[in-house]
Amino acid sequence: MRVHFHGAAGEVTGSLHEVEAAGRRVLLDCGMIQGSPEAERRNAEAFPFDPAALDALVISHAHIDHIGRVPLLVRRGFRAPIYAQQATAELMPIMLMDAASISEGDAERHNRYRRAGEPEAQPLFTREDVTAAMELVRPLPYDTRTTILSGVDIAFREAGHILGSSSVELWADERKLVFSGDLGPKGTPILRDPADIDRANLVLMESTYGDRLHRDRAETIRELGDILDTAWRDGGNVLIPAFAVGRSQELLYWFARHWDEWQLSRWHIFLDSPMAAKVVSIYDRHADLFDEDAQRVWREKPNPFRLPNLHFTQSREESMAINRIERGAIVIAGSGMANAGRILHHFRHRLDRRQTHVVFVGYQAEGTLGRRLVDGAKWVRIHGHDVRVNAQRHTVGGLSAHTDQRGLMAWYGAIAGGDGTGHPPLALVHGEDRAREALAGEIGETYGVQATLARPGVALDV
Repeated sequence: MRVHFHGAAGEVTGSLHEVEAAGRRVLLDCGMIQGSPEAERRNAEAFPFDPAALDALVISHAHIDHIGRVPLLVRRGFRAPIYAQQATAELMPIMLMDAASISEGDAERHNRYRRAGEPEAQPLFTREDVTAAMELVRPLPYDTRTTILSGVDIAFREAGHILGSSSVELWADERKLVFSGDLGPKGTPILRDPADIDRANLVLMESTYGDRLHRDRAETIRELGDILDTAWRDGGNVLIPAFAVGRSQELLYWFARHWDEWQLSRWHIFLDSPMAAKVVSIYDRHADLFDEDAQRVWREKPNPFRLPNLHFTQSREESMAINRIERGAIVIAGSGMANAGRILHHFRHRLDRRQTHVVFVGYQAEGTLGRRLVDGAKWVRIHGHDVRVNAQRHTVGGLSAHTDQRGLMAWYGAIAGGDGTGHPPLALVHGEDRAREALAGEIGETYGVQATLARPGVALDV
């Protein structure tokens, strides 16, 4: 068995790992590169392999940095089965149709205003490409070992990151590869904790927060409540960039749990994301995957997805109308890194106001508008307009859907080597070098394993 690293190897986004085993080629994830415009232009480059030569694609979860180039893969010749956990399979068309719509819209706007002689822009992929890709998807349940090719078995295990998120076990050539996917912290609201893996011959592990420890979750929730109270006294609105899958639903969970304590009945709460609204319905259908605390909240508190003052805004006109509300609005909108989506519309209208509070509740990649705001930018350009940033900014790190250094080390430390002793070889993916180097150092000191820092074009034998 041999693993080729192509993406998310020295950066967080663009997950793309190729496995050669039993005479077959299996791709783990096919994600979009996110960040600066320069970084995102790399999405259109040729794949470092022939898509038509692949025998299967295995998806860890439905975030765009793990599935965002699947339709492009199909457009360029991939015709093999795509395996995903059942909830992931339901989330994929929602996420990908939204990405296709954004790409088509960007190309249309570029072509409308392009200069004479400038080449016509093309979308990265279209909604028709998404439809073709979804015809290849084969849903699988958790915890069921399945033969997907002659000599190749896989199983999905709970990763605790978003609904349907999975760590992947892959068996071939009498060897076992484990790909962590994105791992959530223990105690994440709604979701069950990441499952323990017993043994492996090689582990590919994410390292997004490999160089830090998250704040205590209870302290973080108190901070969120304090921010909302301050924003109410300031007479402004609260803007929260949030991913449509995972973070948006978690915020609504905390709003329900602290409904009385935070006096949330006085606010208008907007989930300004048609995609997030669709995702809510999938969460509702998969309540069997919730942890015990979440099921208790659903029984005893206001239903997080049916709060009495929660508004799901579908049309552009409904979204734009929010900006006529001068105070008392909490707006949860995509995208989570503020590099696209409706949050930009709200930022353009509200960032210059001191009574506006912006709350960042997730990772902000290098090159994104979210990262520039977190880093203290005084001016930002949105839709061609320069906007002064007077809004108060808050980074609430304890809500991350990724586990931290301690959690990563504990998850890896529970895995035995292929012979049942020691710990398996480890390759760190999905992390910037600073995070990976710190995590590798801690793992070496604690477990005596020298981790490989994956690089594009590098291969490892299992």
